[in-house]
Amino acid sequence: MHPPRAAAAGRTASPATARLINDRLALQLLQSEGPLTAGQLKTLTGLSRPTVADLVERLQQAGLIAVVGESGAQRRGPNARLYGIVADRAHLVGLDLRTRSVTVAVADLLGRVRAERTAPVGADDTPDTAVATALAVVDKALAAAGADRPHTLAVGAPGLVDPATGRLGGTDRIPTWHATLVGELRTRTAAPVLLENEVNLAALAEQREGAARDHDTFVLLWLGHGTGAAVVLDGALRRGASGGTGEIGFLPVPGTGALPSATGCDGGFHSLAGSTALCALAAEHGLAAPPGDGAGRPGPTDAPPAEALVRAAVTAEERGADPAGAAFLDALADRVALGAAAVCAVLDPGCVVLGGEIGLAGGAALADRVAGRLARLSPLRTDVRAGAVGGRAVLRGAVLAARDAAQDELFAPAG
Repeated sequence: MHPPRAAAAGRTASPATARLINDRLALQLLQSEGPLTAGQLKTLTGLSRPTVADLVERLQQAGLIAVVGESGAQRRGPNARLYGIVADRAHLVGLDLRTRSVTVAVADLLGRVRAERTAPVGADDTPDTAVATALAVVDKALAAAGADRPHTLAVGAPGLVDPATGRLGGTDRIPTWHATLVGELRTRTAAPVLLENEVNLAALAEQREGAARDHDTFVLLWLGHGTGAAVVLDGALRRGASGGTGEIGFLPVPGTGALPSATGCDGGFHSLAGSTALCALAAEHGLAAPPGDGAGRPGPTDAPPAEALVRAAVTAEERGADPAGAAFLDALADRVALGAAAVCAVLDPGCVVLGGEIGLAGGAALADRVAGRLARLSPLRTDVRAGAVGGRAVLRGAVLAARDAAQDELFAPAG
């Protein structure tokens, strides 16, 4: 991310508004650049020395910044003091909800993770048991981080999040305990709880810290147990009228022999690129998942066997050990490119990032294949990249979303 550009408050702004704008600018610089002296803040903001002195005092009194050291071994005194954001001013909680697990991260105001915990959810657990498990994980993560309570929470979950109501919905495949947990978190913590689709949060992580840092417009194509997409246009996440932007699993595509319906995505792109379809594709190529990997492997990603198959195929190709692995990756790229081409024809994003467990397992080997096929399917020039954040993309996006919300509140102290 580029540091914020200096932009002093306009002459027409009221004194209170000018102070708020200048304070926020200084805080954004301290976040992006790290600790700074008053002189450095003056240079970066373009504000006068007295104005910087006032805002430094104001932010110190608000408990948002503090002296964290001195600049240079030869310098001493007030002009050498380094000011930094008080990171422990707020504790943020990010949650990644899966069908069979919940992962929680507790971070400080700068987004640095202080503790992370994961717990499995049994296939036979009742919704009440699953909610109790998730709440216990939140409590354990907060305790490990030394936090009494969260300032802001952000939850990533599969399904549609209605922009008007903030409620979670979607198909019958969405676990009911997810929505119940969100309500319980709001009741128990009395803190803001943000609910967002998991793919959208993964896109936020890739936009801020991953493969799309140099793109204001891109699409994250999610390839995991199911399929989905997140759309970022001109730097803004687009959710659609009902939160359904990116439900690419329902996209009608050739090769499935059926059509999706309002009640299920069977027959759509999901039937080509979902984990069940990819396991069948691997079997056609004579591939089997390595022992000890796949659906039975513990972890927050609920890794499908398809992930292990893709990873094994990439490894085999790198070693030149198994031509069937390369053929499988070729066939997989053919399928992924169909969905990518449809998205590009409508949105022309210029960049497609392959995320999700399968996208990450395929890495550059899959991304390069998809790029070649996409170039033949579409006249629109499109860069295809493997996700760079890794298997914690949803969790990292949740932490970043919670940080944004907390800073929106805390970085606007009253003048």
